[in-house]
Amino acid sequence: MAITQPPELPKSMFAWRKHRGNPEPVWEEVPVPEAPPTGVVVKLLASGVCRSDHSLLTLEKQAAWFQDKWTLGHEGCGKIVRFGSEVKNTQFKIGDVVALHSVPGCGDEQTCPECSRNLAQICETGHHSGIGQDGYYAPYAAIDVRGLVAVPEGVTPAEAAVATDAVQTAYHAIVRRAEVNPTETVFLFGLGGLGFNALQIVRHIGARIIVCDVKQARLDEAAKIGLPKEDIVPIGKSPVEFVEERGLKIDTVLDFCGTHQTFDDAQYIVRRGGKILCVGSIDAENTVHMKIGTRKRLTFIFTYGGQHGDLAEVLQLIKEGVIRPQVIPGKLEDFPRVLRDLEEGKIEGRVALLHDE
Repeated sequence: MAITQPPELPKSMFAWRKHRGNPEPVWEEVPVPEAPPTGVVVKLLASGVCRSDHSLLTLEKQAAWFQDKWTLGHEGCGKIVRFGSEVKNTQFKIGDVVALHSVPGCGDEQTCPECSRNLAQICETGHHSGIGQDGYYAPYAAIDVRGLVAVPEGVTPAEAAVATDAVQTAYHAIVRRAEVNPTETVFLFGLGGLGFNALQIVRHIGARIIVCDVKQARLDEAAKIGLPKEDIVPIGKSPVEFVEERGLKIDTVLDFCGTHQTFDDAQYIVRRGGKILCVGSIDAENTVHMKIGTRKRLTFIFTYGGQHGDLAEVLQLIKEGVIRPQVIPGKLEDFPRVLRDLEEGKIEGRVALLHDE
């Protein structure tokens, strides 16, 4: 179909940026991006805030593609305002609201070591929005059409934005990597921004799930959506003792915290032949107990992000009410305060920064 372009866009905009060597976000005027030949420019409607933004700001030892200066923000939802010159046949049109996959890969499905194996989210060649290269804490962003997923009717921009990481990552981890099935008993550490979505995903699958968190408010939220009291570890109770006292056989542990304690407990509570899914990384290094791992014949599974199809599926589950992301609205100018509050544990769920339309 013919693609008509809208009136001229602004020449510049203000964005939250990372400068190499500076651990604080910089509010900086930058040019509005041009549409890539095979991509689009979107006007952002919502941008999700993630704990990993703190790591991206403070850790200087990063991957080779990281630029000296770049726009933060890897969770986004926006409205298409311009197409690239080589976009000819597409299901999208100007004005469509789309969720933005931050790492859609390079698109070379023949020779790329990752994209050829349907692992675009760990491709090192393609653009990484908000992860070392320009992302979504700005009024406008550019992205290849491979990274666009239509937002279904009834899903808000805020929900769509956080779905691109906080929901998609949990979904990919549980469904694709751990392959949780309805016959399993699952133990979940952490009901934060990703973990609460993980709880809903496992319940949708039909598996029994036991949850543990350090905050009573989060456990209360789990009870509100129907989790039985006997499947909630009381505050202060040792997960190891809880599992032993009830004679539970834990098939899969979902560690959405990644602390020394949760990773250690996971190895003790999982049954022989069980799986430990590592999602959270609050502590950058943890210890594998080799004797436990070998004697139990454990499987340790790591995961990262998700795939284009995962994002489409989770958006549909949000539309159907199967997953209800906990989203708190904010404003783009509030980003430093929101990130600080998130790091200090003052925020439950996820924050989506809303943009002026």
